[in-house]
Amino acid sequence: MFSYRHAFHAGNHADVLKHITLIATLRHLMLKPAALTLVDTHAGAGLYRLDGDWSTKSGEATDGIVKLMAALRPKDGSVPASGIAAALDDYLTVVAKFNPAADGDGATSVRQRVYPGSPFIIQHLMRAASRDRLKLFELHPADSKTLSTHIARLRSGREIAVLRQDGFEALRALLPPPPSASGSRRAMVLMDPSYEIKSDYAKVGACMQESLRRFPNGTYLVWYPIIARAEAHDLPRRLRTLSKQAARGWLHASLNIGQSPELAPRSDRQQGGGLSASGVFVINPPHTLAASLQAALPVLLDILGRGRGKAQSLEYAPA
Repeated sequence: MFSYRHAFHAGNHADVLKHITLIATLRHLMLKPAALTLVDTHAGAGLYRLDGDWSTKSGEATDGIVKLMAALRPKDGSVPASGIAAALDDYLTVVAKFNPAADGDGATSVRQRVYPGSPFIIQHLMRAASRDRLKLFELHPADSKTLSTHIARLRSGREIAVLRQDGFEALRALLPPPPSASGSRRAMVLMDPSYEIKSDYAKVGACMQESLRRFPNGTYLVWYPIIARAEAHDLPRRLRTLSKQAARGWLHASLNIGQSPELAPRSDRQQGGGLSASGVFVINPPHTLAASLQAALPVLLDILGRGRGKAQSLEYAPA
C-alpha cells in the first residue's frame, strides 16, 4: 500500500487546483480572529524538490506550476494583459516564498526548485496570535520521517504535530475541535489520500459522513483524481448527498487539462503524466470561494490545457 510517492507528482496541475482552493479557503477562514484547528489527513513529505530525480523523471511539475509561473510571473517582470485572478496571484506568491529570486533576474523571477506541499502551505498561513494548531498525519514510513524532519526545523513547538497514524482513523478523535479562548469551535480538514487502492474512495465517504455527524460546522476539503474508475465518479455524488443530508453548503470544482498527444491514455493516478483531471469538493465552503475559483479556473485551463478533452467546471450550492 506504500507504492505511491507524491514526489513524482508535486506541483502538477492537480496540486495547482488543490492548493489554490486551499489557500483561498484559509484566507477567508482566517479573517475571524478565533483559533483554527487545521488537519491534513494525508500530509506526505511536506516539501518537494522540483530539480530532484523523482520530479524530473515524471515531468509533471513542468506542465503545472513551472508552466504557470512562467506565464504569470515571467522573468522580464511583465504583467499579463488580462491581469491575474486574485486567488491565482495569491497562490503563486505563496509558492514563490519557498523559492528565492534568481540572481540578476529581478524580484519577480522565481527559480522553481522547491514546491510546498499542503502542510507547509497551511503552516505558512497560520497565525501565531490566534493560536492556530495543525495536525499532520502520514502513514508512509519514509514520507512521515521526512515530514517530521522538515517540521522540526521550524521549531514550531506545540503548534504543529506530526503523527504516523491513519488520518481517516485519527480524525475521529479531533472532532469536535477544542474551543478557542472565545469559546468558538472552528476547524478545517484537508483530505487527500493516495487513492492507490479502491477502498480509499469508500473510506473518504465514510470518514466524511462521521465527521459531519461529529462536527457539522467544520470546513472539509476533499481532493480526488478523475480517472476511469466508477469509484472516482461516484465520490463527488456521495459527498453531495452527504452535504444535502446534513443541510450544509458545498462546492465542487474540477480541472481537466486534456490528454497530451504523446501520452497513451492511462487511468491510474500513479502512472506519471497520465492523470489529466482532478476535482476538489468542499463542504461548508466560504461564500467567497466560488467567485475566486470562477475567476481562476479559465486562466488555469488556458495556460495548462494541452490537448483534446480539456475542460473546467464549477458547481456551488450555498447552505
